[in-house]
Amino acid sequence: MDVTGSTHSLPENAYRKLNPGEEYQPVVPADRIVPELTGYSLAWGLFFAALFSAASAYLGLKIGQVFEAAIPITIMAIGLSAKKKNALQQNVMIQSIGAASGVVVAGAIFTLPGIYILGLAEKTNFLQMMLASLLGGFLGILFLIPFRRYFVKDMHGEFPFPEATASTEVLMAGEAGGDQASVLLKSGMVAAAYQLLSQTLGFWREVFSTTAFDWGRRLSENVRLEFHLMTEAAIVGLGYIIGLRYALIIACGSFLSWYVMTPMIGLLGKGVEIQGTTYQLPALAGMDTGDIFYNFVRPVGIGAIAMAGLIGVWKSRSIIVGAVKLATGGGAAKTSNPQDVERTQRDLPMNLVTGALIFTLAACFAFFWFLVPNVNFMQSLVGLAIVGGIAFLFTTVAARAIAIVGANPVSGMTLMTLIISSVILKAAGLGGPDGMVSALLIGGVVCTSLSMSGGFISDLKIGYWLGTTPAVQQKWKFLGTIVAAVSVTAVIMMLAKTPGFTGDDALPAPQANAMAALIEPLMADTGAPWLLYMAGVFMALILEWTKLPALAFALGMYLPLSVNTPVLAGGLIAHFVSQGGSAEAQTRRKERGTLMASGFVAGGAIMGVIASAIRFVGAETSGEASWSVPHAIGTHAWEQNPVSAVLTLVMFCLLGYYLFRGARRAAKD
Repeated sequence: MDVTGSTHSLPENAYRKLNPGEEYQPVVPADRIVPELTGYSLAWGLFFAALFSAASAYLGLKIGQVFEAAIPITIMAIGLSAKKKNALQQNVMIQSIGAASGVVVAGAIFTLPGIYILGLAEKTNFLQMMLASLLGGFLGILFLIPFRRYFVKDMHGEFPFPEATASTEVLMAGEAGGDQASVLLKSGMVAAAYQLLSQTLGFWREVFSTTAFDWGRRLSENVRLEFHLMTEAAIVGLGYIIGLRYALIIACGSFLSWYVMTPMIGLLGKGVEIQGTTYQLPALAGMDTGDIFYNFVRPVGIGAIAMAGLIGVWKSRSIIVGAVKLATGGGAAKTSNPQDVERTQRDLPMNLVTGALIFTLAACFAFFWFLVPNVNFMQSLVGLAIVGGIAFLFTTVAARAIAIVGANPVSGMTLMTLIISSVILKAAGLGGPDGMVSALLIGGVVCTSLSMSGGFISDLKIGYWLGTTPAVQQKWKFLGTIVAAVSVTAVIMMLAKTPGFTGDDALPAPQANAMAALIEPLMADTGAPWLLYMAGVFMALILEWTKLPALAFALGMYLPLSVNTPVLAGGLIAHFVSQGGSAEAQTRRKERGTLMASGFVAGGAIMGVIASAIRFVGAETSGEASWSVPHAIGTHAWEQNPVSAVLTLVMFCLLGYYLFRGARRAAKD
């Protein structure tokens, strides 16, 4: 490695353990000063933080998967800086600031929509929800900074950092030249145009369903069998990135719910004759297939999701123990004179970090006492203790989990936080609707803290490999967090009005629904389908014992069939793209296909947000809650025609073929 200025390749010891006495020299050495935070990198970083916060929130609430924005932001940054000198470190800063979007969204959508789902919107406002995300993001950054040196430098080569590795490779590919940004942009434009014509203008249906035909309706009424396919480019792209294995596991969970459990329960409505005796539940006879799924089958999926999250925490027990030892054994970086530390290892001063942490915790206390409804002084102290204790412990857990496997067990840890918060707050005299709002806001702070720590450790590792100053990344991550918190709160409030989180056409918001369903009985002293939850608990245990990913299967059981089928379609396309040819051809197809799929996710998700914004403005202007562009331009009647369902299926197949052919042609380029 030429340490005098070459930025076209990583050192050979970037990913391996260092030999005794060996030092890692980053791509840009410590003694070389290049532009990092400039007006250019700050402006684009904040722009992407706002843009991808909106896109990630929409997609996460729709299909339960948070769109990881880091790689698309990296690719776009490379495309923007194609003719710019000394762009590498500026691109790192764009990625680091912009990537605040995905982690803040992951914290927000798991909990905050639950306030609307439980019908408690009048007890909260924009400021409360925004501060829950903002304070959680700040805690995640501040708790992590003292451990940066341990995770990033001292354990070099011990942790694989899969997400950071992917982003770093993209950045280095950009330095060497390539057409990644062009491929991503073109596929994103195709996805956006596709969803504009379907979702916004109504030229064909957003969801293909067999119930659009007479034979399909009869099949549903008689044997409770239906097929649904949401024809969104973003979901197809996500399925491609997930790959066939996990896409198939998710789909199998959905098939069990819709093609085994729902027909079986529906059969009781028609009556089952056993040895001359007819057993029937007349109440089921009046339900349609969707009602049976939502009332009897989905609670089983909720129980399975909850148990799968707890299993994830249990499997991370060694990480938790290691994090506690790290926190209590002097693993954190010690205060030092910044001038005595080389540039590439220079963190924000520890006295500044400590002061900011104390201030943020004090702000959390003030937030609970003054802004959360009907919370007194002692209950605010209880909330602060919950947030400070759990966030401190599990922030380092989340960072280590991301460093090892690239997956953050945030859902399971948030579930534990909500249960602990509900039980403690109820004992402190805070129950009912006020207790639910308090528990969800506390959960939002903790969840965002955990999500931020996991995402930010990846950013800092990228900076370590490439030679970025850590203090610069840390300082400006706060600003990216502010922009992301404001953006995601605005999008959640907009989507809560149209299409909403409850009702026939609502966004599924699976994690928030699961959290709300579990917290309500704890706080409101109302009944809950505990037996159905327990069925899901045992199902998750069985899946774990059989070595199947319980969380993926459980998510498939919970989500609507229409969401899981396009995920499977994307996974199948990824599988067929990789078949045949040399190893080099397969690698090139994989890289191009992943870029195109990322474009599908980005373009489709962004257009989904735009479509929701158009519908929101139209509804507010006209005063009609059901206002839509198809109603306004006259394509609504066409959408009800069975022929439009056929056209929907044809257009979806053409979209999939575009992705397949585009990825396959990489071997010929």
